[in-house]
Amino acid sequence: MAEFVKTEIRDGVGLLTLDRPKMNALSRAMQDEIGQASRAAVKQGARVIVIFGGANFAAGADVKEMAAWTNSDAIEQTPGLQDAFTAVAKLPVPTIAALTGYALGGGLELALSCDLRIAGTSSVVGQPEILLGVIPGAGGTQRLARLIGVSRAKDLIFTGRFVKADEALALGLVNEVVADDRVLQRAMELASTLAKGPRRAMAAAKEAIDLGIDKPLDQGLLIERANFAALFGTPDQVQGMTSFVEQGPGKAQFE
Repeated sequence: MAEFVKTEIRDGVGLLTLDRPKMNALSRAMQDEIGQASRAAVKQGARVIVIFGGANFAAGADVKEMAAWTNSDAIEQTPGLQDAFTAVAKLPVPTIAALTGYALGGGLELALSCDLRIAGTSSVVGQPEILLGVIPGAGGTQRLARLIGVSRAKDLIFTGRFVKADEALALGLVNEVVADDRVLQRAMELASTLAKGPRRAMAAAKEAIDLGIDKPLDQGLLIERANFAALFGTPDQVQGMTSFVEQGPGKAQFE
């Protein structure tokens, strides 16, 4: 049973709540639990995953745990740091990070591994690893640059500065900003909407975007073509198109 991650599945939405008082510092054990819990929730039928941290999403990796690492220790441990969040990124369902309080360092890297991010008005995000004499090691240099662009990512990573919710929205770092006390509610509302969508088509769209983003356009189009064609003959496509022809758009009820 997970010690630091609580899992609840509601109507197709898997809610993962981080629980390592008081700031959800991400120990190696906690990181592994996040990867394991997210995969398990999908196996248990979750069609969307929401990750929430309570008062603080996650204030970063557990620096006390890392401070005494040698170079050999870092070489040994870093693959695990990346693998835990890559497991979230590779889930075949939409994922939403519900950000409250601080999402710093590893906390932001976890949020970046999700597909969408909903932030509270007083939330603060950043990649302050440079202030510790290191760089992001769980995907921050790669996912942040892909999300907001190389120049903006370098600004945040080189300075280590904290970013408030309004700037994060302007940068495209988060998708939406709501009142602090509505963050989880809004994330669950969005998740519930997505959970009613066509699961196979959602997975295909996610795969086409994620695999194609780093490829030349012609290769990305081939990935899209394959995923598009593979949906024909599936229950999603049959139900969606039959419903459209018979009832018009937006009426399909996907199983």
